[in-house]
Amino acid sequence: MSLARAIETGDLTQLPSRRDEDWRWTDLRGLIRALPAPSPADDASLAPGPFAGIPGAEWRVVNGRGPARLDIPAGENRVVALRFVATPRAGAHAARLAIAVGEGASLTLLESYEGGAPDYVAQAEIEITVHPRARLERIVIAKDCAEAVSISQAEVGLAAASQFAQTVLTSGAKRQRIETRVSHPGAGASARLDGLYLLADKRHADITTVVTHTGIDGATDQLVKGVVADQARGVFQGRIVVAPGADKTEARMGHHALILSDRAEIDAKPELEIHADDVVCAHGNTVGALDEEALFYARQRGIPEPEARAMLTEAFLAEVVDRIEHDGARDVARAWLAERLGASS
Repeated sequence: MSLARAIETGDLTQLPSRRDEDWRWTDLRGLIRALPAPSPADDASLAPGPFAGIPGAEWRVVNGRGPARLDIPAGENRVVALRFVATPRAGAHAARLAIAVGEGASLTLLESYEGGAPDYVAQAEIEITVHPRARLERIVIAKDCAEAVSISQAEVGLAAASQFAQTVLTSGAKRQRIETRVSHPGAGASARLDGLYLLADKRHADITTVVTHTGIDGATDQLVKGVVADQARGVFQGRIVVAPGADKTEARMGHHALILSDRAEIDAKPELEIHADDVVCAHGNTVGALDEEALFYARQRGIPEPEARAMLTEAFLAEVVDRIEHDGARDVARAWLAERLGASS
């Protein structure tokens, strides 16, 4: 069952629901009573995307229509801005894209989700293959509209000695889920899966990841942080599976979040599923409020309370942004964070 299948067939029973364990906090069947009309082709000129100004190619998927495949030849280094855009006339649409990074190649993927219509329904399915000794850094900024339903699902396959790094930054939507599933072979490959959600009003964001280690000598590092205010809801589901025989795996997962309102909600489910003995694995999860002592100290220094709260929140979230490797993308992420904190203060 998937949103894409429901869009293709019009059959709402294909929507995932709270009866599906992985979707119990992001129920689509209970939310969507009727799908909007299919999104039309739209050739209208687009405003610059969030990564505009960073040198590289730009690929656009507009209202579900765009390229079906992106190949980076072996040994080449590329920067590509991949924009999933819902225009003001968007209704319901789904898109599929395959990305392959050739042996020894490097790709910085600047991925964005941009909403122009008030209440579109969209799904993107991305299949990513990272060949031996190749490297992919994926930075995702999700700027969906408040009443949109937006689902992004990526299936990532790694090869020996490959590197995959990901950072997701989102401000949520009516229902939003950014899901990443990684098939990890070990063999000296590494994966980093980071995320940051900053939610206000009644927005919802779900960051779900699954990493499955199937071979010896693999590494996974994950850090997700979030802040929710007003009546917003943040969801984190992270699962790291170490299969039998995947010895010498090193895996670490951390999720840490702040709740700034009595009516806001965070649901977190970090999991380690270990079937091998010679491994180093750990996970942590904390949910709390802003440090009142630090807030009091800042106010004693003459900093107004809204500014002090924004300052402390930015300090809490900055660790995720600082782990982005690409300099230009890291600067964009810092600007995105400052803008969001300014809007919520």
